[in-house]
Amino acid sequence: MKAIVYDKAGLPIDDPKSLYDVDVPRPEPGPQDLLVAIEAISVNPVDMKLRHGVQPQGPRILGWDGAGTVEAVGADVTLFRPGDRVWFAGDITRPGSYAEYTLVDERITGNAPTSLSSAEAAALPLTTITAWELLFDRLRIPENGGDGQSLLVIGAGGGVGSILVQLAAKLTRLSVIATASRPETKAWVADLGAHHVIDHTQPLQPQLADAGFPLVDHVISLTHTDQYYAQIVDLLKPQGQFALIDDPATLDAMPLKRKSISLHHEFMFTRSMYRAADMVKQHGLLERVSQLIDAGTLKTTLGENVGRIDAANLRRAHALIQGHRAKGKLVLSGF
Repeated sequence: MKAIVYDKAGLPIDDPKSLYDVDVPRPEPGPQDLLVAIEAISVNPVDMKLRHGVQPQGPRILGWDGAGTVEAVGADVTLFRPGDRVWFAGDITRPGSYAEYTLVDERITGNAPTSLSSAEAAALPLTTITAWELLFDRLRIPENGGDGQSLLVIGAGGGVGSILVQLAAKLTRLSVIATASRPETKAWVADLGAHHVIDHTQPLQPQLADAGFPLVDHVISLTHTDQYYAQIVDLLKPQGQFALIDDPATLDAMPLKRKSISLHHEFMFTRSMYRAADMVKQHGLLERVSQLIDAGTLKTTLGENVGRIDAANLRRAHALIQGHRAKGKLVLSGF
């Protein structure tokens, strides 16, 4: 089967060897695996982090977001059958979705929304799981809850922010304040449901005060947390909640103590990496979001379809994300 791999960490993305096309054997499903014929994939910052910083022992297939059709199932599979159209975010410890076929555990797979194309569906799984777990598992905001409370989302124009704003605006009663800096991303997050949009290139607290929020109850930081950390501590209410997904070089938790601010780190691969007892919760999550999309409550966060799935287009997608020039999610479809 066709696949796109890297075998040397840290190469610049304009180097043809940073990602290149190969032919590899088609994998065979294990007991709880689905063999999925890939129809579309999306690109995430984690793909770049691994390609930059993790030296593989041999050619490694990156990419975990995907949508496609179940080709075969393992002996113990009960949730799916061949022919089912599925979407998933995969398992970072296994080969990824930059390939014609991939294996994914049924417990972290969902039925794809019937109202979306494969490209539109592939934009969502990893970021949706991340956003859902941030909001409902880490911060423990109840659905239809959060009355009178505020949520600030820093870096809302990217993949996670684009679905997080929708979840918070549609499924809770929080006042959602999103940050964005370019005219197109400001309009994007406003269209997705943000009640207020402020500019993260300017001091945050004066803008929040102007919007009627001298302090906020919850902050979710999706990028450059180290740059905003001092501001975050200042603008959170006493006993507020702070969650993040990026990897600051250092994060001194002591400034949080005076206000008793709780700290939450989210990594959506945790359940699959550790084969957590509640791993199947991600299946249920994707099923629920699929229903919400088909009901018109949520919509795809696809920003651009970069073209067919090959090394040249994947290098272009990586370059766009590295240059912070992407809006929503970048998707590739077809071989």
